[in-house]
Amino acid sequence: MSESPVNDSGSSRPLAILHEDDDLVAVSKPAGMPVIPARGEPPGECLRRRLERQLGRRLLVVHRIDRDASGLVVFARGPGAHRAMSLAFEHRRVEKTYVAFVAGAPPADEGEIDAALHAARKGKTRPARSGEPGGQDALTGYRVLRRWHRDGSLVSLVEARPRTGRHHQIRVHLRSIGTPILFDPLYGRGLMPETLGNDTPCRRLALHARRLELPGRDGGPVVLEAPLAGDLADLQEWLDRAWEGVSAR
Repeated sequence: MSESPVNDSGSSRPLAILHEDDDLVAVSKPAGMPVIPARGEPPGECLRRRLERQLGRRLLVVHRIDRDASGLVVFARGPGAHRAMSLAFEHRRVEKTYVAFVAGAPPADEGEIDAALHAARKGKTRPARSGEPGGQDALTGYRVLRRWHRDGSLVSLVEARPRTGRHHQIRVHLRSIGTPILFDPLYGRGLMPETLGNDTPCRRLALHARRLELPGRDGGPVVLEAPLAGDLADLQEWLDRAWEGVSAR
């Protein structure tokens, strides 16, 4: 397929390309940038259009991550790859790994959150009530990587592996077990540790898409990773320096 030129106006800081081949392009999405055009905002400012300008060709959206999250996003370079990757996501043949800094600590060092989810008002999601019509099955595996405490407050770094792809799944599931993601404007208000003051180096949704494992054209896996975003790396360094680490249970 021939490449189509992209003529959007405007310029931006180059995006970090993590991987590029005949089928796909993987990029590190900055926090605060939507993957597709957001309502009421210039279409050219979304991740897809910026990346198209940078590469000079059209791209096809395969999946999305939350606007306020950072990390790995993959685009297809043609309709064949788009179809194959879309089906892989749809049929749960893609392994997704996120990391999140959360308030408190999960009840166990490792486990699964198996809780159906339901659409809520204003684009939010909530846990479904038992037997409630419209509930969708949702499963998230998690593992605690680090813990810190200071002045009676506890913060954990958690690896989350969503087995399903529901709207705001990780955010709602972690909130449901009492560990909301730090600075989550939708599900964490009023639940942040008081010791996270103005000196905290990162005050946005502390969620990062770290890794994807997709089925490749030859049947083997394609493994892609995005380094921790700079502001979250600063947050971790600050926790290491200003808080006290907690040993594993």
